[in-house]
Amino acid sequence: MKNYALPIRFGVAASGCLIAYFLILSLLQLHVNVFYSLFNAVITGFAIYEAIKYYKLEKGTAFAYSGGFMAGLITGGVATLIFTLFFAVYSTELQPGFLEELSTKWANTYRSFEAIVFLVVAVMGFTSTLVLTLTFMQLFKTSNTTSLNRM
Repeated sequence: MKNYALPIRFGVAASGCLIAYFLILSLLQLHVNVFYSLFNAVITGFAIYEAIKYYKLEKGTAFAYSGGFMAGLITGGVATLIFTLFFAVYSTELQPGFLEELSTKWANTYRSFEAIVFLVVAVMGFTSTLVLTLTFMQLFKTSNTTSLNRM
């Protein structure tokens, strides 16, 4: 469990930032514009980067690609899961008319598309997590040429 404490902590922090950003957009009545959700990738990406960086600092020379990769995936996965749950509660309980407002703005042909919206939120988060983790691991992995030169 100790190996997962750091990425879970960063994932919870990232989800807090995602929720705060969404609520700020809600106060400004900008939360129905889906283009603002692109900034979610920046928030999640920062958390993933920091989680991998701290994991590498914690492991030192014992840092392995697979460990850093798992740290990134867990961070983004936790953030996505918590934010998706928040989004489901927000759009069904806290502001019940939100999905109708979103549907009239973006998808007039669909009457009830709650499940599709929740699925899209989750898939976007998990996809961003995978892509960002793979990208950031290129910065943190040890080069094969460096290890070959030592031989």
